[in-house]
Amino acid sequence: MTTGLDLSIDAQVQETCFHGRHIEPQIYAGLSGADGWHLKDYEARDGYRALRRILSEKIPPEQVIAEVKASGLRGRGGAGFPTGLKWSFMPRQFPGQKYLVCNADEGEPGTFKDRDILRYNPHIVIEGMAIAAYAMGITVGYNYIHGEIWDTYLRFEEALEEARAAGLLGERILGSDFSFQLHAHHGYGAYICGEETALLESIEGKKGQPRFKPPFPASFGLYGKPTTINNVETFAAVPWIIRNGGQKYLEVGKPNNGGTKIFSVSGDVERPGNYEIPMGTPFAKLLELAGGVRYGRKLKMVIPGGSSAPVLPAPVMMATDMDYDSIAKAGSMLGSGAVIVLDETRCAVRSLLRLSYFYFEESCGQCTPCREGTGWMWRIVERIEHGKGTPRDLDELDRIASNIQGRTICALGDAAAMPVRAFLKHYRDEFAYHVEHKRCAVPAYL
Repeated sequence: MTTGLDLSIDAQVQETCFHGRHIEPQIYAGLSGADGWHLKDYEARDGYRALRRILSEKIPPEQVIAEVKASGLRGRGGAGFPTGLKWSFMPRQFPGQKYLVCNADEGEPGTFKDRDILRYNPHIVIEGMAIAAYAMGITVGYNYIHGEIWDTYLRFEEALEEARAAGLLGERILGSDFSFQLHAHHGYGAYICGEETALLESIEGKKGQPRFKPPFPASFGLYGKPTTINNVETFAAVPWIIRNGGQKYLEVGKPNNGGTKIFSVSGDVERPGNYEIPMGTPFAKLLELAGGVRYGRKLKMVIPGGSSAPVLPAPVMMATDMDYDSIAKAGSMLGSGAVIVLDETRCAVRSLLRLSYFYFEESCGQCTPCREGTGWMWRIVERIEHGKGTPRDLDELDRIASNIQGRTICALGDAAAMPVRAFLKHYRDEFAYHVEHKRCAVPAYL
């Protein structure tokens, strides 16, 4: 699987046509090689121009937030919550310390876009975080980077040093009254730390387990102080919005789904990789950019938003656009934008077995439904896969999943349950075949 930025892919994305217009990428724009990540390279691509303008013109923080609201930018980490609205929750007049946190704990199967942003364009995240900090009156920030990408963590540390040396971070940035200290924090590789409150617990040196909400981080976050948390791609979108205007960003996509989106395409395609395309681009076009289904096989199913998103059959996906609302209408989620493509040789039971094991392994164990239910579901699917299932198992699987969903502190329980229910909904016949014939219905697995 290709997880690095394929520059030939980037060239293709630059030629993407959307509603009759050719759209340039916004986050991957101008990247020309693995060594083009330094400060001088980023500044040659208009880097830090947005921050410089804000500080030199003393643009009111409220105006910055209003511009982000106008852009329609929604959180790119999975939830899709409006970014400008989230920023407006931060109590600007709070007398004590406030914090800004970037969630770079990218651990969901199929997702690999954020690490490439940090690897190839780290300064765009630094600038986006600095602008966000200015807008919310925050002076300290952290970038929590997934524990299994050490090289990316080191790259971001180097970028931080370049920014500090240039006066773009630290005290009185660029001679203004604005100060912002930004630190990189290396995680521990636990999937649960991608949940925002578990991430905060981890930064504080505690076991990474989700907190009960409310209170929400905006009022009680890192070290008990007001905190705003956004995803890597979300922060990376901000400089373009400030340079070009929120309305222009919104026009790139479609109503309620503005801008471009980076999709991590993996699985049975000819050219796996990251593709930055306008929100609302048809899935068929994204599949075409990825070279189509490999070996000339037929498309069977797609998981459109990372392993936690409900699977969709090929006919549904081929008629669906890649944006939050369209995918939700089709019965799944855009999520993080991890598109897992599965061809006609893939067994639904075996695919679900692998996903179920992941969530069983990654459950933090805090909630009984998730702690017990994820293992229960995995064992039933494993039994079915190995020819030991019973007709009762299918209804039992759906019952367990429905009793997990919506009954846990964080969304990991939902993430484990939704794939089970979706696979049963769309491919129940394959599960029944396994039970009746004690083997797989897909010829490739005979």
